[in-house]
Amino acid sequence: MGTDSSASEPLIFDEPANRRPNLAAELRALLALAIPVALSEIGWMTMTVVDVIMVGKLGPAAIGAVGLGNAIYYAPSIFGIGLLLGLDTLVSRSWGAKDFDDCHRSLAQGMYIALAFTPLLMAFMFVARPLFTGRGVDPLVAVFTRQYVGFLNLGTLPLLVYGGFRRYLQGVGQVRPVTFALISANLVNLLGNWVFIYGKFGMPAMGVRGSACSTVFARIYMAAVLMFFAWLHERRRGHPLFARWPAPDWARIRALLKLGVPAASQVILEVAAFGTATILAAHLDAISLATHEIALSCAAYTFMVPLGISAAGAVAVGHAIGAGNPERAKRAGWMALGLGVGFMTLAALLFLLIPRPVLSIYTRDPRVLALGVHILLVVATFQVFDGAQTVATGALRGLGETRVPMLANLVGYWVIGLPLGAWLCFRMHWGLYGLWSGLTTALVLIAALLTWRWSQARIPQLR
Repeated sequence: MGTDSSASEPLIFDEPANRRPNLAAELRALLALAIPVALSEIGWMTMTVVDVIMVGKLGPAAIGAVGLGNAIYYAPSIFGIGLLLGLDTLVSRSWGAKDFDDCHRSLAQGMYIALAFTPLLMAFMFVARPLFTGRGVDPLVAVFTRQYVGFLNLGTLPLLVYGGFRRYLQGVGQVRPVTFALISANLVNLLGNWVFIYGKFGMPAMGVRGSACSTVFARIYMAAVLMFFAWLHERRRGHPLFARWPAPDWARIRALLKLGVPAASQVILEVAAFGTATILAAHLDAISLATHEIALSCAAYTFMVPLGISAAGAVAVGHAIGAGNPERAKRAGWMALGLGVGFMTLAALLFLLIPRPVLSIYTRDPRVLALGVHILLVVATFQVFDGAQTVATGALRGLGETRVPMLANLVGYWVIGLPLGAWLCFRMHWGLYGLWSGLTTALVLIAALLTWRWSQARIPQLR
């Protein structure tokens, strides 16, 4: 086992298993991890929101193109990031067991996975881009979307490097650097959007391509920042990050992929479900597509908080398991679920009480506002279920369980939710309202199944 020279960095879950539980202290420890991670997720989502807002002056076609472009790109790219989610389990367990060198070894193998999959993901995007912008899509939206995705594809490698170093830092309890990277990257992205979209400081006005270019630069910045903080963390404990970089360890790579492939599949099934909904909305009209994109952006923005809590829950459960405290691991999962559901209840009330002011952040178009008010009412109904399913997924990942969430998403979205939504949208002529009704049904079913699975889960005793 490794040694740690940073005595000022306490383990989050390292108390003896036989000590009487201190629920208040456990909740504070979970919040200390969850709040920065949730802020990081908000920072991540804010980058996409800023992109939509900054191209808003170019018209509904530009808004729709950015939404459709993100829907096309993020499914395969998030699959790449999802392959690294096994780091949550391995790094947090090693940290809980105070085997700090093992954390470093897992990070290195995650980077090898990222390097191997980057060219495959970029090639897929190059081939798939024309397929999703062809027949049935508004011609101007299709042109803008191809331009946007072509530039965005260049940021795949820094995105995966960022994802791997982020999982490592969170797993060793270093969450503030992640928050700093995301918040400061938003400033980089905002400035880049202003410069590249509208042509400032002598740059040509690139339109939607400029928004993608800005995002690529922001990703390079984020990856560099997290690499620096990981290097600094290892240096403080007398273990140079790159000077002692481990060689490929095929057994550990297989272990990461055994966890990561189902986790990545679960993520891509969920992301691709909403991406497919966006593609279906693109076959309605420009107003419906713009409304869908704004409603999806609102829902995704609130989703960032339980997504951050989910990551914190995965790490907290892993720390407790590594420390040999299964009871505390179980409590950590339930506490995370409570936090996620509580926040999403407040978000639902926001969408129910003030839908028009929320929508006005994105657009002043009266047609989009009129339709958007009704769609946000549907979004409000699934907020609680969306929070429950994502936090339960994180808790199960900390446990090392990634297959059940994958299967739940497969059945919930692709067997039930999307077919139902498409039928209501096009056959029953409910339009966008029917599409979102199908997505809501899927979320209710997935949340119920995963919460039940966590309640029945057996926590392994590693010590």
